[in-house]
Amino acid sequence: MKVFAALLALAAAVEAHYTFPALIANGQTTGPWEYVRKTANYQHNGPVTDVNSQAVRCYPLAPGNQGAKTMTVAAGSTVGFTAQSSVSHPGTLQFYMAKVPAGQTAASWDGSGAAWFKIFSQGPNISPSGLTWPSEGARQVTARIPSCIPAGDYLLRVEHIALHSASSPGGAQLYISCAQLTVTGGGNRMPNDLVSFPGAYRPTDPGLMINIYYPIPTSYTAPGPALFNC
Repeated sequence: MKVFAALLALAAAVEAHYTFPALIANGQTTGPWEYVRKTANYQHNGPVTDVNSQAVRCYPLAPGNQGAKTMTVAAGSTVGFTAQSSVSHPGTLQFYMAKVPAGQTAASWDGSGAAWFKIFSQGPNISPSGLTWPSEGARQVTARIPSCIPAGDYLLRVEHIALHSASSPGGAQLYISCAQLTVTGGGNRMPNDLVSFPGAYRPTDPGLMINIYYPIPTSYTAPGPALFNC
């Protein structure tokens, strides 16, 4: 009976977790892991909890791109990811991009170094009765590619930071995926505030270590650099 109860609890925990397996681009949803690098949690759905680990970059199943293809999209267009089965925890939704260095491609680059800039950040709605999170329950999440960035190959990184158990260091749960893009059009502006993963976050950052239930927070600051706007 105890074993059965433990199995039920494990199944419930896995069901509560989620992945971001498919790219949304050019008005269409692609197949799972077709343009998104397969993540280490593609079967168990578990999160990254150590923000100092290499997994916090793209959560790769193994080195390399796991057979992912590269999608061509226009600067200024909307892109995103499906959430499998849905975003089932309260928390912050963020998107980052990183321009691929010269001599490499979106398919070959591992995303290392200070190259990442934030293009979207969605925190909570705050009221005296508590926090509500717009992304909770979502089955897809989207952001807009900055219209001014130069054409070229990029990695697109989504992260949802679940904060339901984040009152101590390492309690935040990060759900991460990276897609491979070739951006066309655009301009000649790039942000100066570039970060690396790992390196961008500390376990005690106020956006990662917070009790979102009591006392009810009166503000929230997402981790990472300032949002890049054209």
